[in-house]
Amino acid sequence: MFSLRLPIPLEKTLITSLPKTSTTYSAYSGMTRFQVCHRYLSNSITKRGTSVVAFQDEVDGEIFVDAFQDEADGEIFVDEDFLEVDPLPVELQPELMPKHVAVIMDGNGRWAKMKGLPTSAGHVAGTQSFKWIVKLCYSWGIKVLTVFAFSMDNWIRPKVETEFLLNLFERSILSQVEECKRKGIQISVIGDTSKLPKSLKSMIANAEETTKENPKFQLILAVSYSGKYDVVQACKSVAKKVQDGLLHLEEINENIIEKELETNCTEFPYPDLLIRTSGELRVSNFLLWQLAYTEFFFNKKLWPDFGKDEFVEALSSFQNRQRRYGGRH
Repeated sequence: MFSLRLPIPLEKTLITSLPKTSTTYSAYSGMTRFQVCHRYLSNSITKRGTSVVAFQDEVDGEIFVDAFQDEADGEIFVDEDFLEVDPLPVELQPELMPKHVAVIMDGNGRWAKMKGLPTSAGHVAGTQSFKWIVKLCYSWGIKVLTVFAFSMDNWIRPKVETEFLLNLFERSILSQVEECKRKGIQISVIGDTSKLPKSLKSMIANAEETTKENPKFQLILAVSYSGKYDVVQACKSVAKKVQDGLLHLEEINENIIEKELETNCTEFPYPDLLIRTSGELRVSNFLLWQLAYTEFFFNKKLWPDFGKDEFVEALSSFQNRQRRYGGRH
């Protein structure tokens, strides 16, 4: 699931040549290793080579690589039924599993920089960790996974990066909707979609409609989302109902506002566990209302290095906590 083969910008400016070297790196131990082969590129190269495809972006004059190969022959992003059930580790108790896990997938850019690679390579590597988290949640009985795919605050990043991220997101949805439908996975997207490309908005609408009746597992993708935006749009919705005479001022309470939050798309709108990678210790404007009684787990690994062992560690930590919700036990 979510197997990708996308153009990856090597540099922010036009590349006329690159050294004939190669860099091999892995998303994390046990994952498929993949190799980025740097070959001589020019703005006139357009044909497929044995290792890469290069072409010049007509707007920004950028060279992109459109193929990865592993150490043998095959491309790493191949179609595979990765949703084959992964057994629950013995150290985890099924009756104590969280119903809703939220993840701030942080550290793709730093991971790429540490390996001398472009930021976009970090984002692609991060999709490997994303695939594993989806698989493990699906396998271990977690009902909802919400991932912070693209923050509303990310719009201030360089245009080439935001366009790449949205392209990555669009192609992943396009390639996997049918598999999600077959596997009983519901796809939901939350956030301010007004800034998104029309093609992406259409893709989101189709994915949500196609998978809306799927009961087994719900994947919520927060795209162009912020917690402050969510609260504001909920308040506006409540105010409109008051204005239209559908609601009286004295009737407004927490439940009324919660029903207008974008997480009303799920039966379990409040994450039991929030995981953030890369060592940062903040929530970064994510699900601000919904995280009121969420358990937090911070991990120092950069997102592309976050794998099964780290996820088990987070779940084990969660299962050993007492959730009091303001009371005493």
